[in-house]
Formats: sequence, C-alpha cells, structure tokens
Amino acid sequence: MKNKKVLDGMTPYKPGKQIEEVKEEYGLSRIVKLASNENPFGHSEQVNTTISHMLEHHIYPDGYATELRRTAAANLNVKEEQLIFGSGTDEIIQIIGRAFLYPGVNTVMAAPTFPQYKHSARIEGAEVKEIPTVNGCHDLSGILSAIDDRTSVVWLCSPNNPTGCVISKDDFYAFMDKCPENVLVVLDEAYYEYVSAEWNLRVLDHLEQYENLMVLRTFSKAYGLAGLRVGYGIASETLIRKLDVVRGPFNVSTIAQKAALKAMEDDAFLEQAITRIHAIKQSFEHFLDSIGWHYFESHTNFLLISTPISGERVFQYLLENGFIVKAGEGLGAPNTIRVTIGTETDMQQLQKVLYQLHLKLDKEQSM
Repeated sequence: MKNKKVLDGMTPYKPGKQIEEVKEEYGLSRIVKLASNENPFGHSEQVNTTISHMLEHHIYPDGYATELRRTAAANLNVKEEQLIFGSGTDEIIQIIGRAFLYPGVNTVMAAPTFPQYKHSARIEGAEVKEIPTVNGCHDLSGILSAIDDRTSVVWLCSPNNPTGCVISKDDFYAFMDKCPENVLVVLDEAYYEYVSAEWNLRVLDHLEQYENLMVLRTFSKAYGLAGLRVGYGIASETLIRKLDVVRGPFNVSTIAQKAALKAMEDDAFLEQAITRIHAIKQSFEHFLDSIGWHYFESHTNFLLISTPISGERVFQYLLENGFIVKAGEGLGAPNTIRVTIGTETDMQQLQKVLYQLHLKLDKEQSM
C-alpha cells in the first residue's frame, strides 16, 4: 500500500498506563491516576441527570451542534458562526492541519509544548520549526524570527502544556501586532478556566482586530468531560467557514453535546472545583519546596517538576507505589515529571511516597 512516507518514521500516540493494567502488573489494590490533567472532582451532577435519559442513540447527532452553539456563543459574546466544535481540541488541531498545512509550508511552535501540533503537521507534510522555551515560557521573539514567507500556522499554548506557564497580555498583543496577517495564529487555551483574572488575555475581545487569530478551548479539563471529547474553536466567520469544509458532518456525539451544554450552565461546580484544585496545588508546592524539588510556575491543574534523577525512574517508582504520572522524557522535558493535581487525600498520599523517595536518594548520595 502506498501510504504517506512520513508515516513510516512516526509512532501513534501512546496513552498512559490504564488503572486496571497497573493493578494487575504490580499487585496493587488501588491506583491514583495523575497523568492526564483531568478534573479529580469529576463533572457537574447536572450532566448525569441529562445523559441518563438519552435513549435515541440510533439517530445521528446534530451536525451543527445548534443548542450547544447557541449557548456557547451567548456565554462567550461571539456570533454562532464564529464557533467550530470537535471531538476534543485534538480533532480541531487535525482540522487546522488538514486545511492549512501541506508540503512546501512550515509551522512554528514552542518546544516543549502540546505534541499534537507537531504530530498533525508532520502527517500533512509541513516543515516543523520548534523554538525552545525560556524557563518554560514561550520565546515569542524567537518564534517571530522563525516566521518566513512559507510560514502558514503558528501555535501558541497558554498556559503551556507541559510547563504550565502563561503568556502575558503585553507580550501576546505585541506578538500579534508584529505577526504577518497571512499567518494563522492558533492560541490554545485548554486550561483557560484555571487562569486568574490578572493573566487572562481576554482574547475574544480582540478577534475582530486580528482576523488571523483562532482560539481553542475544551470541556475535557476543568469541566471534567474528558471521556466525552468536546472541544471548540473561536475565530472569524471567514476562517470558521473554511474549517467547516474539512470538519466531519457528525463529529460530536449527541451525548457529548448535551453534557457540554449542562456543564457550561453549572458555574457553581466549576468555581468550587477550581478553587479546591488551586488550594491543593499550593499545598503541594509547599511540600516540594520543603524537599528542594524545583517546579515551573503553573497556571493550570498540573505541575511540571524537575527531578534529581531521570523522570522515567521517578515515574517507575511512583507506578510501583500506586501513582500514575507522566514522565517528562516523553514530553520533551527530560528529568521532569508532570503531575496532575488530585484530591486532597490523594495528594497527601503522593507526598508521603515522594518524601520516601527523597530520603532514599539523599541516602544514596551520602554513601
């Protein structure tokens, strides 16, 4: 079969170990998964009430996501025609790649950042330019310098995954003013809900000013709907029309649309969950300070933590003790682990395990 040659040198996305798999492998009765930045408090109870009564699974979904679109547009203060919905933002990234990336053009992004930008670009045959982060933050001047007359798409991730750093308002709008208008800038705000008001870019207020700007957001993180896969993009009507040509006709399931609608309506759940996660993260940061482990300043529900040994070794140690985290080696950030903030109890248990590792490593160093 004559597949794209680039596929021969690529590997599929490798999901983290699943809970039942780890239980069986290590003989453990309980596993805490802190690897995928999910909301440890689940989702709004209104979601369960809504989807439990849905039985007409033989009917195709609303391909336009009309009800969800209407509510989202009103909440975001944008036109309905400025929205596109996908099976998570992963699918929208694929749609952007399919529409704007092809052999002969290039795309620019930070490194490390969300790996699906690069993955999608390579499949489409575009050249990838990666600009190293500075202390975990985007080097916007470096990204600007990398843009040339063949650049089609620039990817910005704020807060950045896996580092958690944000782009400041001044830096972002200075970048947009200097970026060529024929280059699409995709601002991925998957962790938008966790960002405090002082760091909020308020980018939707400026979409009319920047026709080449697209914003990505998701219901997978703070809203707790990772298993249902709903993401969305916001941009000019002209840009959305082009992307809708590429989008599959029934790409977001009926259950996912209804769940996202109810999740969006429950402000109380969202606020309570975010408040708790911030408090738990702050307590975990104090613990890391006490053992001298560095971490990047994070505006998300996770921390990228520098480790005194390889991230893979720390990952394995934690795995054997009932915790699944993400080793930084697979994220382009060696000698780190990325830890999702879990419940109060789970994080206290994690601290005990990490403290034992800290003592073990101190003992080894002193020998």
